[in-house]
Amino acid sequence: MLQAAALKPQDPIQPRSCRMFKPVIQEEPTGCGIAAAANILGRTYAEMKAVANAMGIHADDKSLWSDTRHVRRMLAAAGVETSADETPFVSWDALPDLALLSIKHHREEGRDFWHWVVFRRADGHACVLDSASYLPSNIRTDFDEMHPKWFIEVKTP
Repeated sequence: MLQAAALKPQDPIQPRSCRMFKPVIQEEPTGCGIAAAANILGRTYAEMKAVANAMGIHADDKSLWSDTRHVRRMLAAAGVETSADETPFVSWDALPDLALLSIKHHREEGRDFWHWVVFRRADGHACVLDSASYLPSNIRTDFDEMHPKWFIEVKTP
């Protein structure tokens, strides 16, 4: 079971189903990494952006969505541990209860890019928190429409 206290959220998360999650929406077109960290930590986008900026991480830096180290650093600064490596996606059932996922994976000029989303499973319910502002719902269960390439486990005690 997801232990929200380990994530050091501002407001304790007591998940009972995916409807209990309040997804953070990215406020910049390239702010999905900041929003993903905010979704894990229970922070607002503005709060997480301030933390990221203080760490030298900015939404307009393409490496935020082409390199995993920035999101890992934001989580580590809050005391949240992630797996050391990216794990190839096999199936939704094989995912840990909390994970960062790369979807919309593509290459530009020989470099990998993706959109960050957060997978959560609590009380037997799985969903993806997707920060994209254009979606009709940011709590996604349309698993066949998303095609993750890999994931990073977010560890909880």
